[in-house]
Amino acid sequence: MNPQQDNLSPDELAAEYVLGTLSATRRRMVEQRLPTDAALQAAVQRWQEQLLPLAALAEPVEPSAELWQRIDRSVAHAVAPRRTAIAPAPPPWWDRLGLWRGLAGAGFATAAILASVLVTRQGVLPAGPQYMVVLVAPQDKAPGWVIQASDTRQLSLTALGPVAVPAEKSLQFWTKGEGWSGPVSLGLVKPGQTITIPLDKLPPLQPNQLFELTLEPVNGSPLNKPTGPIQFIGRAVKVL
Repeated sequence: MNPQQDNLSPDELAAEYVLGTLSATRRRMVEQRLPTDAALQAAVQRWQEQLLPLAALAEPVEPSAELWQRIDRSVAHAVAPRRTAIAPAPPPWWDRLGLWRGLAGAGFATAAILASVLVTRQGVLPAGPQYMVVLVAPQDKAPGWVIQASDTRQLSLTALGPVAVPAEKSLQFWTKGEGWSGPVSLGLVKPGQTITIPLDKLPPLQPNQLFELTLEPVNGSPLNKPTGPIQFIGRAVKVL
């Protein structure tokens, strides 16, 4: 059993159960508790409703026929000992093969779900976000920051972990909407910082709006545009 999973709160346990990141032992324990634990049932239901819309954030990419044959064989082998003469209930949404086919190759959707769980566990998830942006590193697509907005006039930027910035350098936050002449600076960001940024001087936040963090001189870009390499980048997705 993963020692880190021993310290999960009931809500975190439900989140990782729905996401499928629990160890096999812990997952069986949750399944044994669910029929009699009303609080855990409610938490699982709440996470289903929160994460299911994120499954539609990316276009599906169909894997090869050979891959699905191996998956089908694996699934059939895993469920065979549990089959009974009674018709089984429909599987929950996270166990449906069609859903995972839709998510295949959708790295952004996966990152969005993981970021949602991470941010919630840090206790900074605003209620009812309308937009979400997961800023990922261009090299390995690892999520590093998440942007959330409950309206189109203000957003929050939250680091998902430590970020190393070289001496005499800084992270500068930029955004660019469709039809804009160029990116607009949203200011400098300290590593690990969580900030709230008003957008009252910009057009309302829109789907697919670009956001990025670039490495700039210590006082920011000397020009009215990014000059350094992109450290994290992502686009806004409307989730409500």
